[in-house]
Amino acid sequence: MPAPGIRVSAPPLRTTSAAARRGIAGTVIGALVGTLLVLLPASAAQAAPVLLSQGKPVTASSEENYGTLAASAVDGNSATRWSSAHSDPQWLRVDLGATTQVSQVVMDWEAAYGKGYRIELSTNGTDWSTAFQTTTGDGGTDTVNISGEARYVRMNGTARATPYGYSLWEFKVYGETGGDGPQLPGGGDLGPNVHVFDPSTPGIQTKLDQVFKEQEAAQFGAGRHQFLFKPGTYNNLNAQIGFYTSISGLGLKPGDTTINGDVTVDAGWFNGNATQNFWRSAENLALNPVNGTNRWAVSQAASFRRMHVKGGLNLAPNGYGWASGGYIADSKVDGQIGNYSQQQWYTRDSAIGGWSNGVWNQTFSGVEGAPATGFPNPPYTTLQTTPISREKPFLYLDGSTYKVFVPAKRDNARGVSWSGTPQGTSIGLDKFYVVKAGATAATINQALAQGLHLLFTPGVYHLDRTINVNRAGTVVLGLGLATVIPDNGVTAMKVADVDGVRLAGFLIDAGTVNSPTLLEIGAQNSSADHAANPTTVQDVYVRIGGAHAGKATTSIAVHSDDVIIDHTWVWRADHGDGVGWETNRADYGVRVYGDDVLATGLFVEHFNKYDVEWYGERGRTIFYQNEKAYDAPNQAAIQNGDTKGFAAYRVDDSVNVHEGWGMGSYCNYNVDPSIRQDHGFKAPVKPGVKFHSLLVVSLGGMGHYNHVINNTGASTVPAGTTTVPSNVVSFP
Repeated sequence: MPAPGIRVSAPPLRTTSAAARRGIAGTVIGALVGTLLVLLPASAAQAAPVLLSQGKPVTASSEENYGTLAASAVDGNSATRWSSAHSDPQWLRVDLGATTQVSQVVMDWEAAYGKGYRIELSTNGTDWSTAFQTTTGDGGTDTVNISGEARYVRMNGTARATPYGYSLWEFKVYGETGGDGPQLPGGGDLGPNVHVFDPSTPGIQTKLDQVFKEQEAAQFGAGRHQFLFKPGTYNNLNAQIGFYTSISGLGLKPGDTTINGDVTVDAGWFNGNATQNFWRSAENLALNPVNGTNRWAVSQAASFRRMHVKGGLNLAPNGYGWASGGYIADSKVDGQIGNYSQQQWYTRDSAIGGWSNGVWNQTFSGVEGAPATGFPNPPYTTLQTTPISREKPFLYLDGSTYKVFVPAKRDNARGVSWSGTPQGTSIGLDKFYVVKAGATAATINQALAQGLHLLFTPGVYHLDRTINVNRAGTVVLGLGLATVIPDNGVTAMKVADVDGVRLAGFLIDAGTVNSPTLLEIGAQNSSADHAANPTTVQDVYVRIGGAHAGKATTSIAVHSDDVIIDHTWVWRADHGDGVGWETNRADYGVRVYGDDVLATGLFVEHFNKYDVEWYGERGRTIFYQNEKAYDAPNQAAIQNGDTKGFAAYRVDDSVNVHEGWGMGSYCNYNVDPSIRQDHGFKAPVKPGVKFHSLLVVSLGGMGHYNHVINNTGASTVPAGTTTVPSNVVSFP
């Protein structure tokens, strides 16, 4: 976040080539996202095949040599393998952890495959039954449909096809449930922190005011709230939105729920300074502002989505004090948007009546009515379309039934997605496990293994183990900035390399024991092509420190291809509790290894080393906002070999194609203002690597940059304490 009162107006790389992976993956076509609205009937959740074996304990009759371990067959990494001794018989056994119904085994053989083998099942690891057998195996990928209950599943090889042993890249077991015990129910009530109104509800304004009073200044508090307005018209309301508070309409389109009044964010709690107005949102409403203009003075982690403002929108606090940038998507603002003191802002796939003012970096993609590119003066960067977008899932009412609408993917998008019939699919709430106070990671994983989606109600959830999202198409949706905290150094959430997972609307808060990662999308060397149905990460925020002394080596690691990161704030805290150079240590913010990953609205700040590193090919970033860590104790603490400082955004030298638009890095080395940063951005000089509208700025002379990108771009030193950016219009 910006410094109050200062501002003015790797893990191993992939070993398989992209071309080879695309060629292999191209033989399998994933399920396409529906292109028309599909209303699913409310019914009991149906079990769906779920990957049960990944990361589970595994043993083998033998291991050929170091590097071909049994565990490599269930690690989700298609570039590692298990191989056995050169004799018959040999076996590989996975322990699923509990007896469960299994339905399928998929074996990805290396060249040394099994011609004869059996798939065997056991509930105790001693007594085995044969679920499948063959003497005519031909290698490649074997998909075997089976039926039975098992805790242990074994491939028992009886005849090798080559003189070598048995060798499997991956051994995958799928099933319908995640363990013993009764099935968890889907649906249910939304808990005490979800406040649902209809136009006849008495005391709506009183409830809004009560929650705002609690949340206005509760920057690191435990309160979490979601306001839901049923379709209809509401008069004379002013919904002031504080920390960890979200307000949404329950219609399928914004116009289904109209507020004749305002949804307001201001900065009275912080003496008119809006640079710390984080963690809140407004979605899916139509507003008729009382005075013609609605005020939404926010900074990071505050999304404004699927809104229709029938008037203007003011992005500055009362008095036009400091403000540090935000995000608008899929919204229509009939009047003008007044940017005023917002230092940076990103607007995507919307329609606006006009835009005024700008400080350093205002970026637009797919926005009807956006100003033309003029960077750096005026500081506008405009793309006519967004290459790929898919809007965030949201809760709505179909009659009296709650459902979650999952919008369809759009290519070369421009304007709002809801101008006609909404395109996408609807999923009944009965197909969601509604996560409420007291839920454990074990229960959450059981729900996922049953085939349920997740809806986190507003609250803070402590995890003693990783949440594993293994099923394609799973939706994980948070209400009211629901927050998950890994307590014992685990990764908070891992997503398998599958199609179409949607993560949206929650905060991951690092625990006090260091986690190697907080969110992983895919495993190392993931190779599947997800272009038709990518995984999306939307309004998913990460925090290390601030509420307590959190630690994590890497916040987000993206290994899958085609992922869309659509608005995230990944923040190593610079204020609050548990803050210090080593106290809330976090070396890396976002590390991207997958190919064809698109980031739209990337905010990453204050990491001890690289804030963003990009290893995948054909990556694209539209809008990037960064601050280097304020609290570096001295120059030596950030020395990177012969380079002064770690770049805010680094593209690896191995990358041939990459592109970015509207990207800024700021320094505020307030512990040692003599620190010099060689550059904000680092990238290989190749024809396919391109950047547009780059800037670096020293906030009040607290440290300086020598260049913008590599050795290109003027130093900020001559600007002294004036907080004037150094710009590069295009690179190379």
